[in-house]
Amino acid sequence: MFFSVCYFIIGIGFVSIVISYVLIIVKCKQKATVRIGLSNPEKEIRKFVQAPGPQPWPIIGNLDLLGRFKCNPFEGLGALTQQYGDIYSLTLGHSRCLVVNSLDLIREVLNKNGKFIGGRPDFIRYHKLFGGDRNNSLALCDWSHLQQKRRNLARRHCSPRESSPYFNKMSQIGCNEINHLMRELNKAQPGKPYDIKKLVLGASANMFCEYMCSIRFDYSDKEFRRIVRYFDEIFWEINQGYSLDFLPWMLPFYKKHTQKIMKWSTTIRKFILDRVIHQREQMLDLDEPENDFTDALLRSLKEDLDVSRNTIIFMLEDFIGGHSAVGNLVMLALAYIAKNPTIGRRIQHEADIVSNKGSRLINLHDMEAMPYTMATIFEVLRYSSSPIVPHVAMEDTAIAGFGVTKGTIIFINNYMLNMSEKYWNSPDHFEPKRFLDETNKKNTWKTVKCNDHRRSSEASDSGIEFEKEMDVHPITIDKFSSTKNYKKYKKISTEMCGYQLKKNIPHFLPFSIGKRTCIGQNLVRGFGFVLLANIVQSYNVTSADISEINIKQASVALPANCFPLVLWPRT
Repeated sequence: MFFSVCYFIIGIGFVSIVISYVLIIVKCKQKATVRIGLSNPEKEIRKFVQAPGPQPWPIIGNLDLLGRFKCNPFEGLGALTQQYGDIYSLTLGHSRCLVVNSLDLIREVLNKNGKFIGGRPDFIRYHKLFGGDRNNSLALCDWSHLQQKRRNLARRHCSPRESSPYFNKMSQIGCNEINHLMRELNKAQPGKPYDIKKLVLGASANMFCEYMCSIRFDYSDKEFRRIVRYFDEIFWEINQGYSLDFLPWMLPFYKKHTQKIMKWSTTIRKFILDRVIHQREQMLDLDEPENDFTDALLRSLKEDLDVSRNTIIFMLEDFIGGHSAVGNLVMLALAYIAKNPTIGRRIQHEADIVSNKGSRLINLHDMEAMPYTMATIFEVLRYSSSPIVPHVAMEDTAIAGFGVTKGTIIFINNYMLNMSEKYWNSPDHFEPKRFLDETNKKNTWKTVKCNDHRRSSEASDSGIEFEKEMDVHPITIDKFSSTKNYKKYKKISTEMCGYQLKKNIPHFLPFSIGKRTCIGQNLVRGFGFVLLANIVQSYNVTSADISEINIKQASVALPANCFPLVLWPRT
């Protein structure tokens, strides 16, 4: 009897493997049926074979290939180009996937075929994070009429232009929060390792909350600190890959993990409802001018029958959660500054010029006058090479002459772009100057002197050459008193630094391109700049032990508990 049961189980297992393999092979051989000629009412129907790729195994497909590159799967995807070219197919579990690695192919996917591949992967984790339906999320939903409506509703507030009143509001809120942050940082003991990430994330969260909800929270508020932590955990979670994503039958083995991420998201949602939406609903006056993003959402709930209460709750959660990207971006920049003190000194040089040696806070209007600081932010984005969220084909289409069947997951390997010697000199070195063009004025960075004689780490893995240090004559610039004078001052200070930020770098796509480009990128750049510039202007950032600064490749996310830094107040 015992052996009969064993044989029966083995038989079922064998049959399952055979069926699994047959299904995988069928998907590999399936052709894409595409209608050619958009303007032709009698469109020609053509069939395209799929791109070549490695032979998949039963059940797991090609997951074993990515398993060899656990630290950086995108490096593994790039390695396969040597055998299969810049476009190839993979099978991960039972999911058919397409990988594109070159700039031309990425543009073809995101721009030319954007309307055909507007979906997102149907991962179980995504559903768990957003109330059981990933379509509640702006970033992780499939493209739809509702998605377009949500983006249109958010665009005015979440993509503020420099000339708009929203940009000025961002600047004021950023500086106001910097005052609170500096008071907290001043409590840190100079020269002692300090967990600065919690404060940076708290400040970033308050910038987003005050900008979008006209509410800020005290850093000592336990509920606020908890949701900031949970947002950070979720940001790290979304940037990870799990076997569960492609092998959903493994869900029982991930039960505790999925329960944990559900707890994070439900706690955040309750906080937003109790501490933001309920209060603002009571104050809403449709006859008064729209004050912020929360006003816009609550008004749309009253005026648009297609907008549900769940829609506005998840939208607000999504956009407030953007602060985690800003906080992690700033932490990465500070880490590279700790590794390479010259970067910090150059930012300080710019900051001292525009702020008259710290006589005022640095605001958003200073971005143009601080090109090296902005270049540092861009270099963090390039060097970290945060992955573009995978797309999914919503109907059969063709890319580079190969068929892409409905449901195919498309990986955009921007890591290959960011680390390619074809586009960047010494791409494996951290060098902000690659984003700058020289002007006709003399570059003053080479004469920047570090006046802080405290010992700091000279270890460097960035590729930046430490310039010979010489004295500099201080430059005095009066505080601006009008917009006209301020624009004139910006021009003067930009000319003084000797560099300007490069524009329109076609192979640099940190926020993706096409109709699913990151709608909050101006918030990320703006608040990230205000945080980084003011922290570095006020402190020399070092590390007690550089070996503790471990940064994962191909990710702008850091673990919630990452590394401490050492702050020395500048005198």
